[in-house]
Amino acid sequence: MKLTVKEIATVFDQAGDFPDSTLHQVEFDSRKITAGDLFVPLAGVRDGHEFVQAAIDNGAVATLWSRPLSEVPAGIYAIHVPDVLKALQKLAVYYKEKLQPKIVAITGSNGKTTTKDLTAAVLSQRFVTYKTQGNYNNDIGMPYTILHMPEDCEMLVLEMGMDHAGELQVLSELAQPDAAAITIVGEAHIENLGSREGIAKAKMEIVLGEKADGVLFVPEDEPLLCPLTANLTQDVRTFGLDAGDIHGTVLAEHREKTVFAVAGETFEIPVIGAYNVKNALIAYGFGQYFGLTTTEIREGLATVSLTKNRTQWLEAPNQVRILSDVYNANPTAMGLVLDTFGKLPTSGRKLAVLGDMLELGPDSKAMHRSMADHITADYDVIFLYGSEMTALFHALTEKDADLTVYHFDKENKAALIQMIKGELRPEDSILLKGSNGMGLAEVVAALQEVAAD
Repeated sequence: MKLTVKEIATVFDQAGDFPDSTLHQVEFDSRKITAGDLFVPLAGVRDGHEFVQAAIDNGAVATLWSRPLSEVPAGIYAIHVPDVLKALQKLAVYYKEKLQPKIVAITGSNGKTTTKDLTAAVLSQRFVTYKTQGNYNNDIGMPYTILHMPEDCEMLVLEMGMDHAGELQVLSELAQPDAAAITIVGEAHIENLGSREGIAKAKMEIVLGEKADGVLFVPEDEPLLCPLTANLTQDVRTFGLDAGDIHGTVLAEHREKTVFAVAGETFEIPVIGAYNVKNALIAYGFGQYFGLTTTEIREGLATVSLTKNRTQWLEAPNQVRILSDVYNANPTAMGLVLDTFGKLPTSGRKLAVLGDMLELGPDSKAMHRSMADHITADYDVIFLYGSEMTALFHALTEKDADLTVYHFDKENKAALIQMIKGELRPEDSILLKGSNGMGLAEVVAALQEVAAD
C-alpha cells in the first residue's frame, strides 16, 4: 500500500505534524499488525480502540481514531475521524482512485467465490490482477481488499456479498465497477429478503454504482432478472449451458475436472460439476470483454487456484476420497452438488454428510425435504446433521426404506464424527455440504485425521 501517514491525514483534512513516511499495510486485527502498519480500530464484540496498545507493540505507527485524542497512547500517530468504518471506506475509495485499476464486481446466491477465482485467473494472464482474499466481501472486507491491492494492480476482482436489501448498493457505489456479474438467483438469505423476487432485486443493486457504459453478465435462465435489466444503460450479456449470448456445452465430467466447449473451442476447469461451467462462462465473458485471447482464457481457467472449502477434493492415505463443500449452503447449491456427486464414477460407495441450510425462513423444512429429490440410488449412506435436516430424514425414510440414513442433532457432533469413522471403508467417496454455521469443517478435519491413522 503506497500511502504515507501525512497523505492519509490529508484525506481526512487533518493538520499536524504527521510524517511523510510510507505505511506498510492496513489492518483491523491488532494480532496481524507488523512494523509500519496502519491500525484501524473497528467496533466488534469489543471496541477496537481497546487494542491500540497491542497494535503499537506489534509495530503500528498510525491509527484511525474516533475517541478523544487525549486517550491516544504514546508511540502512535492518531488521525481523528468521526466514524472508523466510514473512514476505512473513504480511504479505500481514495486508494482506488489513486491507482485507477479496472474493477470487476461479482455477486450471486451461489458461486461468487469460485467465479471470482476463475475470473482473476483469466485476467491475470495479461494484467496484474488482485482479488478478494477468502470471504472478505462485505462493507469491511471489501475496502480492506481494496487497500491491500498492489501498487501496480491493473485489474481488481471484487466479490460482493449481502444479507439484506441495500447492502449491495453500498458496495457497488463504493467500488464503482467497470464490469459486473450475477452468478445465480437462489434462496440464500430468503429469510431476510422474503422471496426470490426480493433476492433478484437485491442482487441487481450491483449496477447502482457501476459505470454507465459497463457490462453486466446475467444467467440466461433467470426470468426474474429480465424486467430488471430491460432499461439499463450497461451492456447486458447472458450466459448459460447451450443457451445465452455466451453458451457452453459440457463435454465430460471427471472427479477433478470438467471439460466444456464454447464457440467451437475446448476448455477445462479443475472443479467438478456442470454448474461450475456456468461460473467459468462468466470468467470467459470477462476475458473477452477485456480483450484476452482464447489461449489466454483457456490457460487461466485450467490453472485457477480456488479458495479453500469451495468444493475441494481432499486426499486421504487410506483411499477415502473426501469432497468438502462446507463453507455455505442453500437448496440450489446443495441440490447441484448432490446431483453432480451422484453421477461421478467411483470405485467404492458414495456417502454424504448434509448439515442444516440456514436462513431459509418459514419454508425451511420444505426446502430441506426437497433435497430427497437429489438423493438417488447412487448413494449408499446418508448422514444428516441439525434440526432442520429432520425433515429430510423423514422424506428419505419414506422414499427408500433400503437407504441407510442417520440423523444427529447439532449438539451431537462428536457422535456424528464417530459414526462416520466407523462406517467409512477404503475407496469410499464422501461428500460434506452444509451452512458454515454448522461447523462441518470440523468434521472434515476429523475425517482427514482418521484417514491418516
